[in-house]
Amino acid sequence: MTKPLLNKIALVTGASRGIGRAIALALAADGALVAVHYGASQQAGEETVATIKAAGGEAFLVQADLEKPDGPQHLFARLDAELNARFGTNHLDILVNNAGVAPFGEIGQLDEASFDRLIAINVRAPYFLAQAAAQRLRDGGRVINLSSAVTRVGVGAAVAYSATKGFIDSFTLSLASGLASRAITVNAVAPGVIDTDMAAPMLSGGVDFVLAKQALKRVGKPEDVADVVRFLASPAAGWVTGQVIDTSGGSGIAF
Repeated sequence: MTKPLLNKIALVTGASRGIGRAIALALAADGALVAVHYGASQQAGEETVATIKAAGGEAFLVQADLEKPDGPQHLFARLDAELNARFGTNHLDILVNNAGVAPFGEIGQLDEASFDRLIAINVRAPYFLAQAAAQRLRDGGRVINLSSAVTRVGVGAAVAYSATKGFIDSFTLSLASGLASRAITVNAVAPGVIDTDMAAPMLSGGVDFVLAKQALKRVGKPEDVADVVRFLASPAAGWVTGQVIDTSGGSGIAF
C-alpha cells in the first residue's frame, strides 16, 4: 500500500485524545513520523504513541503547556532536540494546530480567567506555533488549523469560543498568502459536533437535537475530521490553500 507521507515529519498538537489522536493516527498510517504533543496527560499521550507503533507507524511524545506564554517555545525546543538527535536537523513538513479548549457559556457566563485561557490556547498558541514552524517547514510543507462550524452558525453558548475560531479562519487565509512563495499550503478544517469529550455539552441536550441541525443524520466521529486532514497533508492537496473546509455533516445548510 502506498504511503503518501513517507519520510515526512508531522507535529500534531493536542494529540493525546479526541480529534487530535485520530489525526495523529491517520498521518502515521500514511507514513509520517508524528510528534504527538500533549499538555497535561502523559499517559494519554503515551497511549497515542503506543497505538501508532502497534499499527506499524512511528511517533514520539513532546510535552508543553500551551496556556503559558512560553509554551510554544518549550514545545519547539523539545521537538528540535528530538529531531536533531534522530536526523541532525530540525526540519518539519506538517504542522497541525489542533489543541484547543471550549468553555461554553452565554455572554455573561464566562469569567475573565476562563476567557484569558481560551485566548492563550486557541489564539496565541496557534499563532506562535505557526511562526516557529514556518522557520522549520521544508518547501512544499503543510499547515493545517482546526477551526469550527460555529464561525458560520450562531451558537449563543459559544460566544467567546466562536470568536477564537474566527481568528483561525482569517489567520489561515493570511498565512496561506504569506507562505505561498515556498509552496507551503495553509488550510483549516471546521468540524461541527464530533463525538468527543469537548463536544459533550452540545450532546447533553440529546442526539436528536444535534441531528436536527445537520443534513447528514449521524454524529460525527474524530476519524471524519482526520480523513480531511490527511487529504490536506497529502501531495494530492498541493493546489489547495487558504481554505476553510467544513466537516460538520452539513450543519445549518438546510432551510
